[in-house]
Amino acid sequence: MNVVLVVQLVLVGLLAGEEFIVRWGVQPAMASLPDDAHLRTRIALVKSLKVVVPMLMVPAVLATVAVLVVAGAGDGLRWRVAAAVALGVFVLASFLGTVPINIGVNDWDPLDPPADWKRVVVRWERIDVVRSSAAIVAFVLSAIGVVQIGA
Repeated sequence: MNVVLVVQLVLVGLLAGEEFIVRWGVQPAMASLPDDAHLRTRIALVKSLKVVVPMLMVPAVLATVAVLVVAGAGDGLRWRVAAAVALGVFVLASFLGTVPINIGVNDWDPLDPPADWKRVVVRWERIDVVRSSAAIVAFVLSAIGVVQIGA
């Protein structure tokens, strides 16, 4: 069981860290760039993260489910369930919010962007606050759930 707990905590931690740095590090930096550079950077970021995020998200979700099954109804169950719910919020905000936007961004021409591109970016950023926060909350709750097992 310890291996499953460690793997889950590492995966959710990596996901939370990636989401934290994109939202609170990369996005503010991009906002300070001139429009052309911002667009090129955003398009490149979408193209790379559409590979990286699923590589973390899918195993993190599977490991979280595995922890729920393996750890059972013992100490820390509420924390583990709350972590799974937070991870579910992350997944839903991704698939219903940022993924559809990213699909469109993926095809933008930085020399001829859509007229409403700045509005689209603001919408993406608002949704991403929910996503990144949910990932971070899932990590914190997972860590508490692990500590409760050992307490």
